[in-house]
Amino acid sequence: MLRHLHILILILSIAFTTAVHAADRPNFLWVTSEDNSPYLGCYGDAQAQTPNLDKLASEGIRFRNFFANAPVCSAARSTLIAGMYGSSLGIQNHRSKVAIPDSFKTYPEVLRAAGYYCTNNSKTDYNIVGRNKIWDESSNKAHYKNRKPGQPFFAVFNFTSSHESQVAPKAGKTTFRIPPEKIVLPPYHPDEPDIRRDWANYYDQMTIMDGQVGAVIDELKRAGLAEDTFIFYYGDHGGAMPGGKRSIQDRGTRVPLVVRIPGKWAKASPVAAGQWVDDLATFVDLPPTVFNLAGIETPKNYQGKPFLGEGRTAPRDEVFMHRGRMDERYDFSRSVRTQNFRYVRNYSPHRPWGQNYSYPFQVQPSMRAWYASFEAGRCNEAQAAYWKPKAASELYAITTDPFELANLASKGPQNPKVAELHQHLVRQMTETRDTGFIPEGMVPRLAGDKTIYDYAQSNAYPIGDIISLADIASDAQPEALPEFIKLLKHEHPVMRYWAATGCLILKDKAAPAKDALLAALADPMADVRVVAAEALGYIGETEKAVAALQGVLRDGNVYESLAALNTLDFMTGAGHVPLARAQAMVKDLKLAEPADRIQKFILDGRKWR
Repeated sequence: MLRHLHILILILSIAFTTAVHAADRPNFLWVTSEDNSPYLGCYGDAQAQTPNLDKLASEGIRFRNFFANAPVCSAARSTLIAGMYGSSLGIQNHRSKVAIPDSFKTYPEVLRAAGYYCTNNSKTDYNIVGRNKIWDESSNKAHYKNRKPGQPFFAVFNFTSSHESQVAPKAGKTTFRIPPEKIVLPPYHPDEPDIRRDWANYYDQMTIMDGQVGAVIDELKRAGLAEDTFIFYYGDHGGAMPGGKRSIQDRGTRVPLVVRIPGKWAKASPVAAGQWVDDLATFVDLPPTVFNLAGIETPKNYQGKPFLGEGRTAPRDEVFMHRGRMDERYDFSRSVRTQNFRYVRNYSPHRPWGQNYSYPFQVQPSMRAWYASFEAGRCNEAQAAYWKPKAASELYAITTDPFELANLASKGPQNPKVAELHQHLVRQMTETRDTGFIPEGMVPRLAGDKTIYDYAQSNAYPIGDIISLADIASDAQPEALPEFIKLLKHEHPVMRYWAATGCLILKDKAAPAKDALLAALADPMADVRVVAAEALGYIGETEKAVAALQGVLRDGNVYESLAALNTLDFMTGAGHVPLARAQAMVKDLKLAEPADRIQKFILDGRKWR
């Protein structure tokens, strides 16, 4: 009898200890919505109807300056799941598959090792390969209720009702909460009926999303868990409407973040409930913030800073964002954002902000309408800018120019703010060993059996010299042409690539480099050959350029082929290669995704059908 009593006391003691331990460790509920900027009532949007999120904001705190580190889903999510800038790990390109060092644990793996039950319902969309068990459960049935008794949880619920695929009204829809003719359009969108309809429908979708968020929060409250759980709501990157998603400006990266903090952890907040937080923060800061609140040590490789909890760091002065390949189209931009300014460095100024991306052109009438309006000459300067080649440097005064229409970097003498923020950006790219300067198709050839992160951290990657050359190349300086000619023979292929890119950006002004570019058509690296070929199109050597592209399309890896197809498409658009010839070149190719999309675009007459 006495022995049974001792056993009972032991069991009760263990249960009590477990319960106390669980109560001392907060739960975390993350609710995410896809593709939306702060189009919410609680963020001052008069066109929004979002009562559930408005209520959450009244009970919690709102972050005015919170940003995704990339303006598209997989690159933003990959940065978040890894706790490191995607540009450090080589995971910054849309829907790429890249290995990261085995010793680098994703944030759910860190939480699970600390005893948390981690669920994801249900989107993954990470650019990382080789991680088969990040979550305890990841499916459309994953739920914190499946945890062990007393176990703290971390649960993600993701809603797609605001995704760009939901922008267009469903067939037969004629009634909108806000009539399309009463929608207030952003100044960068022309006044076209399809654009108005899509905006009206998008606000309806935002209201649907708000109801889904409310249901998840109500379920948590009914379970009696609200006072033991931090509730985070945020968007996975900027808005789904054309010109938002994929853009490194605020409209593609600034997202809402609302956090409800239980009363017992009130000291974790920098402000009282219902108030604004003006501090700058980004996705890389979210995992360290959760670790700080949970009392877990942040792994040394993580690059963010905690912004909640008693161990939170001083607010950031600036945050950084990266943009790489989007869908099947190549581009390359980096950005630094302060409280009052955004500086953007475009390393592909010869490409427009908006390219002919397959997905939005096929699912969004507003995207097609905007481009048609531009082609018809109906767009004003601000509306047409999206479809034109961009400046190498952009500077916007956010407080007076929230839509980022007036590029201060292009007006008058060199703006000291441009020089200051460019220096900060260079420091960031250098310290993080930014892998974005390496062409995607060149990555496996340089890294070999290493991860691209390990390669970029080594002395084999001359990051300082590469950034300096890329800056000169993207500035379109004709006086730099002799240096480009010299560097086309550099021993490092990335240096040769940027020397060729400098020639391409100069177009016909690169004519003195013709012999050096012709020699580059035999470069060991396909990415160098591709850029040299496009440059040669501007100086009258189309036949040899086309032959080089055909060789890459025949023998290159998927990303080298993709680069060659992008070049062929732009050479066709520039009139260097007749459309019929381009169609004949790609007709019988067997190409993997996403290269097959540009193949179809060319075969369909360079129109998305």
